[in-house]
Amino acid sequence: MKEKNKMKTFEKWKIDELINTFGLRRNRNPNFPPLADWLKAKSVITKEDTTVLEEIQKDLQDNAEYWNEDELKFMFISPFLKIVNLKSSYYKIFTQRPISAEVKNTKLNGIVDFVIAKGEAEPQKPYFFIHEYKQEKKSANDPTAQLLAEMLAAQVQNENDTPLYGCYVMGRFWFFIVLQGNEYSISNAYNASDDDIFQIVSILRAAKIKIEERIKLEK
Repeated sequence: MKEKNKMKTFEKWKIDELINTFGLRRNRNPNFPPLADWLKAKSVITKEDTTVLEEIQKDLQDNAEYWNEDELKFMFISPFLKIVNLKSSYYKIFTQRPISAEVKNTKLNGIVDFVIAKGEAEPQKPYFFIHEYKQEKKSANDPTAQLLAEMLAAQVQNENDTPLYGCYVMGRFWFFIVLQGNEYSISNAYNASDDDIFQIVSILRAAKIKIEERIKLEK
């Protein structure tokens, strides 16, 4: 009798389950090229950028421990991403959209917070994810596993093993992740309430460049 395909939403996964089910392997080498090269990015931050960044950073410093998810998105992440300027003619930004794919007889599905992807009305080829978490306090869900589950689904949709980029945000802390094939690597935390905020801008702008270069090659 044929085994029935399993189904599990992104937020239900734990990291050990993902590793055992899909054969993932964490690369802990700090020089792992897809992540190390990305984190070295440098971008010009203008005086106007700095003024806005310092203003929203003050709100983050005062409220990161208390904001719920909507407050974090509205008060910090949204104005922050305007400074980063991820808009492009090569892709669209989608929020709160469903994504699903079957990976090794397991259906992965769920709603993603933020995804950069090709597609007119809905995401078709996802390239970059941002996963937002409510507060710095411990959550019942596993943000690393949830983001990686989304990225595994994107691998299937994209039909290749080229690197996928993403990050998850817990209050003031940003963690960047790259998935290539079955290997993933995670950065140390970047603290948006201190000078790390300028490097976070550079890293996100570099992701935009990487995505645009990849899309051009696909044409």
